[in-house]
Amino acid sequence: MDGRDFGRELSTAVVAFHEAVGARLGVTAVDQRALALIAGKGPLTAGELAKEINLTPGAVTGVADRLERAGLVRREPDPGDRRRVVISAVPGAFGQVFAGLSAAMDELSARYAPEEQKVIADWVVRAVAVLKEQTRLLGEAGKPSPGRP
Repeated sequence: MDGRDFGRELSTAVVAFHEAVGARLGVTAVDQRALALIAGKGPLTAGELAKEINLTPGAVTGVADRLERAGLVRREPDPGDRRRVVISAVPGAFGQVFAGLSAAMDELSARYAPEEQKVIADWVVRAVAVLKEQTRLLGEAGKPSPGRP
């Protein structure tokens, strides 16, 4: 098996896991990505979230609705501007679904020496950077150029 095969296997397993999480919670992959951003960056307005995940504000409303129904986020008035609403993650709500994965990954990591863990961490960081760049490039490829419909 070469690097492409490993990457494909890892990608397929991650997608399948997130599909199972989505089925369990009644949310989509985009909803999960939005929740990860909200949990990581702190409360976001719908407009901020829309920019972060490249969706329209209307689409973000649907995302927020599903996440709120699942008990994963709450909407509250923005303390800086009461006309806006901020979306914040409910502490620990998403973690319950990931508890088994977290424990299994801790067990897996413990099999490796600290030096090996550093190499693996470096690979993961670099792989994430490659994925983000390829995602950006694919997104740009789908947009019309100036002067082109």
